[in-house]
Amino acid sequence: MSAALTPEVVLQAYRMGVFPMAAQRDDPRLYWFDPEDRGILPLRGFHLSRSLRRRFRAPGLRATLNADFSGVMAGCARRRETWINAEIVRLFMELNAQGHAHSLEVWEGDALAGGVYGLAIGGVFCGESMFSNRRDGSKLALAWLVAHLDACGFVLFDTQYLTDHLASLGGVAIPRATYHARLRQALGVDADILRRPLPAAYEVVQFNTQTS
Repeated sequence: MSAALTPEVVLQAYRMGVFPMAAQRDDPRLYWFDPEDRGILPLRGFHLSRSLRRRFRAPGLRATLNADFSGVMAGCARRRETWINAEIVRLFMELNAQGHAHSLEVWEGDALAGGVYGLAIGGVFCGESMFSNRRDGSKLALAWLVAHLDACGFVLFDTQYLTDHLASLGGVAIPRATYHARLRQALGVDADILRRPLPAAYEVVQFNTQTS
């Protein structure tokens, strides 16, 4: 895949249900993927455990949107093995600057506890990656994001693949054809991640308790 790949091409690929990944951090090439089984995280089916509810009561816990997009990407890429190479970083930094890619950060005081980033198109949010600096940081970020996406009119949260971690939080896998049909419907939905302010911690717990 050419290094001249543009954000516009990436957006069109996501509209078609296809997304790019690198084989590893140091490989400059990107490859297109359209999995036979697609992971999604139902917006009204997040599994909020009792221990995670308690974490939401931590002093100084708060969330922000797009406050540290580059920091979230760096946190996601910090693993020993990652598909996030320099080209992915370049493209998503541009997509963030254009208002298409977004990050949600969770803070404990002034410390970044975790976060998640992805791409918003119509009524679908295409989750790319998440990370934790502190215990349950990525789980807190996902729970916060699910509640916020629902409030902002989104109808589909694409996670690309279903991992054990996502399955434990309510994620499921659906066939490619089913995903593409739901994607087409979601693209016509008028959603905006900036439509409403982020919910407070207690509102996230309330939402995910009522809908799980």
